[in-house]
Amino acid sequence: MRDPVHGLISFEADEERIVVELLATPELQRLRRIRQLGLTCLAFPGAVHTRFSHALGAAHVMQQLILRLRKIHHELPISQRLSSECARDAIAAALLHDVGHGPLSHLFEDAVAHACPENARHHEAWTAQVLCEPGTGVNTVLGQHDPELPARVAQLIAGHHELPYLARSVSGTFDVDRCDYLLRDAHSTGVGYGDFDLAWLIRSLRFGESHDGQAPGLAIDGPKGLTAIESFILARLFMFQQVYFHKSTRAAECMIIAILRRALVLLQQGVRLAHTPSAMHALARGEQPPLGEYLDLDDHVLLETIKEWRHAEDPILKDLCQRLHTRTLFKTEELFGEAATKTGQERALALVREIAQDAGFAPDSYAHLDLATVTPYEEDRSLMVHFGRGPHRCPSEVSFVLDRVKNESLTRVRLVFPGEVRERVQQALETL
Repeated sequence: MRDPVHGLISFEADEERIVVELLATPELQRLRRIRQLGLTCLAFPGAVHTRFSHALGAAHVMQQLILRLRKIHHELPISQRLSSECARDAIAAALLHDVGHGPLSHLFEDAVAHACPENARHHEAWTAQVLCEPGTGVNTVLGQHDPELPARVAQLIAGHHELPYLARSVSGTFDVDRCDYLLRDAHSTGVGYGDFDLAWLIRSLRFGESHDGQAPGLAIDGPKGLTAIESFILARLFMFQQVYFHKSTRAAECMIIAILRRALVLLQQGVRLAHTPSAMHALARGEQPPLGEYLDLDDHVLLETIKEWRHAEDPILKDLCQRLHTRTLFKTEELFGEAATKTGQERALALVREIAQDAGFAPDSYAHLDLATVTPYEEDRSLMVHFGRGPHRCPSEVSFVLDRVKNESLTRVRLVFPGEVRERVQQALETL
């Protein structure tokens, strides 16, 4: 297959044959209908790539990692080397790690958490269910290779394996998921500073120190690979600053949350909403949707539902859906300094809610505080640095850049509201 990020991708070895079989399953094909970046395309028009292309990319990065590890695993005892079975499991885990995502990727998950927190469920839990529930296409394919394979792949995705270096490559600070999505998201959004040298990063990998006879983790060859690690972390920081936390994207996400919250309230009140998916009815009843109903949800279904809700009798739901459909997005004002403190946030939100209500807007649906935060580099010793002499060291101990950014959080605090009240909000914020 031709891939815009990695070039030619192929899965031809015996241990990679499982990829071709998994690609034919309905659960993998569903990822073609789920955008990798949700509504980010409203701010970056090229960001329409899918979870399907990302899954292929992550599996390809795992291929490259396996090639590297096999060049150096002669250093390890035979029991700790990368067997063909382990390689197959790792490639399958890389391909399947996102199979449980809901519509618009993380957005649906976040919206449900806001609208009905008692039913909130992370996509990782749905992924594990897809893998382990008898009857799914993925479970059938995995089980045909080995009845224990679904459970092993689920454990790998969760970051657990007898070979720590393999577990951390699927779920860790420098895992194949992040290695692909940073490059893919940067390419699709046109954001050049989200790029980093993946080939050099992989080429610089080696095995870390082994303790008590256990299999080691991964390390980086300090003289060669430290710059690649720094560029990886900075790429992640820049992508959150400029893409993932973009004001238009966050405003659209607030609108989706408001739409789903309003729809669930109406359904709970017995209001009939045309074209509502079965999974939404289950959530309104306070139940988890059956797996089949959950998997029936994708971007097309959710956006088509929102399109139909433009004709709802409820004026709030109708207006919110019309605004999103026509990209009449809410506006934002970012808070800084004292206004961004907890007390300042509470005062600012109260002001906006009051202004919205005075203008005839329901505050719960039209006035929001958006708190976006991430820690781009949490030092967890999953990738150490080797300099040839002495013990392996944490990256921040030998990198000026990483020492400055380790465990530091990037936070953006914004008020989100209709454009009709923007001037009044700006004037009110001057008093804070």
